[in-house]
Amino acid sequence: MDFHHHNNHHSSPSSSNSSSTATVTTTQNPTSDDPMHSWWESVSKARSRIHALAAILPSSSAEALSALADSDRPALSLLSSPAAYSAVSSSLQGSASDPLCHWLYDTFLSSDPHLRLLVLSFLPLLSALYLSRIHHHFDPSSLAGFEAVLLAIYAAETKSRAGKPLLVTIPDLSQPSIYHAPLRKPSAAVDRPSSVGVLSPPLEPHVAMKSTKRATIVGTALHCYYAQISQMPSWSKLEFCRFAAGWAGQDCPCRSELDHRDETAIANGHGAIGSSEIEIEEVAEEMGNLNLQIQKSDFDLDSNGGNGEGAHKGDRIPLPWEILQPVLRILGHCLLGPLNPQEVKDAASSAVRSLYARASHDLVPQAILATRSLIQLDNRTREAAKAAAAVAAAAANAATTASANSSSNSNTPTKPKKPEILLVSK
Repeated sequence: MDFHHHNNHHSSPSSSNSSSTATVTTTQNPTSDDPMHSWWESVSKARSRIHALAAILPSSSAEALSALADSDRPALSLLSSPAAYSAVSSSLQGSASDPLCHWLYDTFLSSDPHLRLLVLSFLPLLSALYLSRIHHHFDPSSLAGFEAVLLAIYAAETKSRAGKPLLVTIPDLSQPSIYHAPLRKPSAAVDRPSSVGVLSPPLEPHVAMKSTKRATIVGTALHCYYAQISQMPSWSKLEFCRFAAGWAGQDCPCRSELDHRDETAIANGHGAIGSSEIEIEEVAEEMGNLNLQIQKSDFDLDSNGGNGEGAHKGDRIPLPWEILQPVLRILGHCLLGPLNPQEVKDAASSAVRSLYARASHDLVPQAILATRSLIQLDNRTREAAKAAAAVAAAAANAATTASANSSSNSNTPTKPKKPEILLVSK
């Protein structure tokens, strides 16, 4: 089975379906609107994909996968199975003949959204292996499987965007807030349009992984992962955080300098707002002294250096902004998402500090500002959690003390009262 043949086969239905649209609209399938039929079709498709996966994995994992296929929601059961994730991770190779890459490719091309989520959950591992091997000049033919999966995800996102960029609306801070504006605006007031920022320019279709477009394709795939990150299992997020720390590859003492500054600011009584103003002034002064221009810039330090602490994975690699931007957005969710386990938050905290150290050494302004902001948010969130825990502990101690006092008072023996003697006159 050839990936390029699948690419051509996947693109052909778009043209062939146009001629059969009238037939489909005039002759409707009576079961097309039946929710039970749609559910059963989705379950059958997911079970067939799970059985296909069990056939290419070691026999030790086949029985567990077969049990997952028998559930009512097989795709989501496989998505939430750490054993299945571990089995796929240990067998993934990335070559054109790798059956796992073929399985990921074919599974993503299915129309079932849960199966696509399953493929996206492996994206941290796939992208980490691919970027590391490309950076170390592996034979491109040994990475054709990875590239086919990445190109399939990129093609789907290109089609969904329909040639439009990803925009973000930035409010005009010179205008009053909607919560503070008067009910009647002065006649002289003129509404200014809000600024619009471009998160991602329009995507161009690509059928091959070119070196000049590699960062855009991988970054777009990471954006697709971020768009579904709330449904990703915790171990997938944890893997991504550890890989991101390895990609940064910077564990010098400067990675914790902002933590020391925050502690000093709190000790001096500046508080959160004061420390923010001080750090903003420091960044502005630093940028002015270095006379840097905010532009697209790669982290181009060599690959020599440590790979991080024991919890870090992957190798130090170049990190252009097309890749670093979705990486920071994913780390922001892992760091601040209220439903994320503490292990994921701690791994994201370590990764952000490593990226801050890397950006400080490489002098990339937008990366410095983004990582500083995430570190400040992390510090304040942890301080608020500590304060809340201290208040809860104090309340618990007070309740325990009050309960002990009441129980001791109830158990204290009291002197028996003397019987009352009533004198009755005769």
